[in-house]
Amino acid sequence: MKTRDSTSVSQIPAQVFKQVVDQADLAVSITDAAANILYVNPAFTRITGYAPGQAVGKNESMLSHKVTPAAVYQALWSKLAARQSWTGRLVNRRAGGDKYLAELLISPVTDEQGKVIHFLGLHRDVTELHRLESEVRNQKAMIESVVDAAPVAMALLDEKHTVVVDNQEYKKLMADLAMAEPATVILDAVRADIGHEMGAAVPGGHAFLNREVRVDRAGRAPRWFSCSGIWVRRDDGGADSFFAEQNSVYLLLLAMEITELRAQQEKSRMAALQAMLAEEGRINVLRETLAAAAFQLEGPVNVMKTVLATMERRGNGLPAGAALADAVKAAQEAVDTLRGAIPDQSEELPTTVNLNEIVHDVLNLTTGRMLAVGVSVGWQPQPVLAAINGYPNRLRSMVKALIDNAIEAMNGKGWRERELSIVSRSIADGIEIVIEDSGAGVPAAVRLRVFEPFFTTKRNGGHLGTGLTSALQVAQDHGGAIEIDPREGGGCRVRVFLPLKRS
Repeated sequence: MKTRDSTSVSQIPAQVFKQVVDQADLAVSITDAAANILYVNPAFTRITGYAPGQAVGKNESMLSHKVTPAAVYQALWSKLAARQSWTGRLVNRRAGGDKYLAELLISPVTDEQGKVIHFLGLHRDVTELHRLESEVRNQKAMIESVVDAAPVAMALLDEKHTVVVDNQEYKKLMADLAMAEPATVILDAVRADIGHEMGAAVPGGHAFLNREVRVDRAGRAPRWFSCSGIWVRRDDGGADSFFAEQNSVYLLLLAMEITELRAQQEKSRMAALQAMLAEEGRINVLRETLAAAAFQLEGPVNVMKTVLATMERRGNGLPAGAALADAVKAAQEAVDTLRGAIPDQSEELPTTVNLNEIVHDVLNLTTGRMLAVGVSVGWQPQPVLAAINGYPNRLRSMVKALIDNAIEAMNGKGWRERELSIVSRSIADGIEIVIEDSGAGVPAAVRLRVFEPFFTTKRNGGHLGTGLTSALQVAQDHGGAIEIDPREGGGCRVRVFLPLKRS
């Protein structure tokens, strides 16, 4: 079976080649080896203004306008001398003197011995294209200048939350926070704050708007940002999208730092918080004092009740029994009076709580005491914690009771190593706060009893309060728990677990 070859070039009449060149929309010129013009097509005349009679016999350099750098021509001739094609742009001049930007392709034509005998030139007027390109570049440079000058960190993230474009303020934020991508941390904080998915990904719509988030760092003050997220459409420039539009939706993150503003607000808040906790502290002391008095009175009263019950069973004399019964009744009334005088727990409405903020508040409030007794603190907060639903003042009291207990444990006479370590982090379905001190530790035999009211591990007694009992009660009221673990090398490690959702 024979195959039919495609028509060879030699079978196409020369007239066809001439018609193709004459009708081509590109300016075509053929020169000799010295660049003297031998032929131009009609498109050449339309673009340059030179008719064939004006161009043939002249050197191609007649088109040159002297603003083109000499280095461009040197590169051009260097390529052609090496028998290679050259492509580039030159500023040319039309017959009437007007300048235009020409995009050229010049190819050497060689004979059978490889000697250059002609040059084929193809060029088109790209002045308008260059103007549009320049306009795009200028707009891009202007936008970049405005974006970089903006006092707001900006980052554009793709669907995988990878930052693809950012500005100078964002780069400064990366350096300040010592984070590879602050945008990821900020978005985590936003999600923790809003507690649900972002707004629908509609180009031009808001994913979230003016959300204030907090980023905590170990050993440094927290940073606050007011953040907004805007969905942005990006058109795909690939060939596949030329006829069938394809685009992606990106997220533009805007983050304005408001740490200084929040710091001023924080001073007022901390002053009010300190006053409130001081008042609560006085009430707690009164509550503990009355509870302790009632607790200690109940012991003898119970003994008296037992004696009275025994006497009644044995049928002892009425005068003694009546007197004892009166004494028991009076003692019980005194106990009941004391218990009735114990102040109630202050009412508080539940709200969303950032536990990093709770720990930070307590550390600020206890800084003076820790400095006075020489306690050094190392706090390692997870930069962003999910918010829980709870009672902020009660949670502050819980953390403060645990920290106060740790300080007290290290405040023994002659105790040199006084280090307090606090870690706050997310774990499965909840938040964990770990408080470790370098004190003497809690013996295993009494590890559970420390949460009993008025129990103490001190040999000389000391203050018998309900701080740890109240702390445990707060944790349990939030669906959580407090555990004490042995600490390697001594000391005490307290673990607080609080669930994100209470069952």
